[in-house]
Amino acid sequence: MKRILIDYKKLDHKVAAVLIDSYPYGYGDEDIITLKKPSGEIIEAVEVRTDDAVYLVKISKSLSNFISNFEENIEKELDKNSKTKAVLDGSEDGIHPDLESDQEQEMDGL
Repeated sequence: MKRILIDYKKLDHKVAAVLIDSYPYGYGDEDIITLKKPSGEIIEAVEVRTDDAVYLVKISKSLSNFISNFEENIEKELDKNSKTKAVLDGSEDGIHPDLESDQEQEMDGL
């Protein structure tokens, strides 16, 4: 099994969800793994296990904010993506442009 040291900002959504599920109320001292790089730099991380890898997610000041705001951020991103898709589809107002033109043609024929 691979062990991957990664910053939380680079996690894909699947692994980020596992991180949140693993530490729903944040992490404590007992969850922290301390690593020493060859350069002597000390890194602290928390472990997240998936089927194919063990991720060591670097701890930073903003990681706890990420965990506490994860659901809110995901909802905002999903909402933003659905609005973008609606604009690209031309159905931002809920009516597809092709349907709108058909309705206009029917009314013109009356």
